[in-house]
Amino acid sequence: MTVLRENHRSRTPAPADRSPAPASSVPLEDVARRFALDEGFDAFGIAAPDAIEPAGARLKAWVADGAHGDMGWMADTLERRADPRTLWPDIRSVIMLGLNYGPAQDPRAVLAQRTKGAISAYARAEDYHEVIKPRLKRIARALLAEAKARGVAADVKVFVDTAPLMEKPLAAAAGLGWQGKHTNLVSRDLGSWLFLGAIATTLELAPTAPERDHCGSCRACLDACPTAAFPAPYVIDARRCISYLTIEHKGSIPLELRPLMGNRIYGCDDCLAACPWNKFAVAGREAKLAARAENDAPDLAELVTLDDAAFRARFPKSAIKRVGRDRFVRNVLIAIGNSGDAGLRGLVEARLGDEAEVVREAAGWALGRLG
Repeated sequence: MTVLRENHRSRTPAPADRSPAPASSVPLEDVARRFALDEGFDAFGIAAPDAIEPAGARLKAWVADGAHGDMGWMADTLERRADPRTLWPDIRSVIMLGLNYGPAQDPRAVLAQRTKGAISAYARAEDYHEVIKPRLKRIARALLAEAKARGVAADVKVFVDTAPLMEKPLAAAAGLGWQGKHTNLVSRDLGSWLFLGAIATTLELAPTAPERDHCGSCRACLDACPTAAFPAPYVIDARRCISYLTIEHKGSIPLELRPLMGNRIYGCDDCLAACPWNKFAVAGREAKLAARAENDAPDLAELVTLDDAAFRARFPKSAIKRVGRDRFVRNVLIAIGNSGDAGLRGLVEARLGDEAEVVREAAGWALGRLG
């Protein structure tokens, strides 16, 4: 979370075409939209902070049911997530922005290559936090300068998935899309592949119209889940979700779920990719969010040998680094156990003496699976 004020100075000057004009008849909402488009964002909307009250109530019930697993930070920040005004009492509007990261091909294609690792599409490129946050800061500075030129004092804060803010409900309230039955945002124009960023502000901005739910009777996303992580439409049990298990879960992965994970070693795109609205999706334009060739279908035999230094060097500027080497190699070993390739036994045996208990345990399981 970053706080910007009118006197905030940036090392990176705003583009020349963003210098504030004298008091203008152009609404600030339209000015903000232009700034967002200039920064390459694909979707723009504005939500009132109280627009997510129903989502906040559902979140509380979800956590009370224990569906958040061992993500203790969800429970610790529950009140702030349920209402943005508890996070910042002065907030009056939230500008929601979307950046398309649509993959050039179906990310599920690698699932058939059992000795390759399947990495979620969003994590195959540069860390999206580092791509989006500087742009939000530039938009925020330009908007504050424009407001100041009109004699309006304001503050802003920018968020990129790292603060207790419910971005998906806010994006739905702002009209960027709707939360589908898989609980993720779906856009009529961009499908499932959208990174979100938020600019909270003390400015009174007119909200945009929300998007209605277009899921209808479709349950493609629910039926596509390998681990049956959806006990009901619009409800996910994180404890069964492969994205949670491979990224957030720190301990050993439940035995009954391991065979269902296949070769997914970081995240899972199945419910997103199955959505019929992706027929309108297009490949993302941002080069930094394009998949790196080495992450499209990496060899499990290479990844299982990584020590901590090699892991960090293998995934520079990558969201994958946040899980750490031990959890990542744990995931790789489960994928090897599901590969059926006995030729990988020697590499697995080498991990039986690993310093990390979670790696040793996964290695023992993988050996048993390989026969």
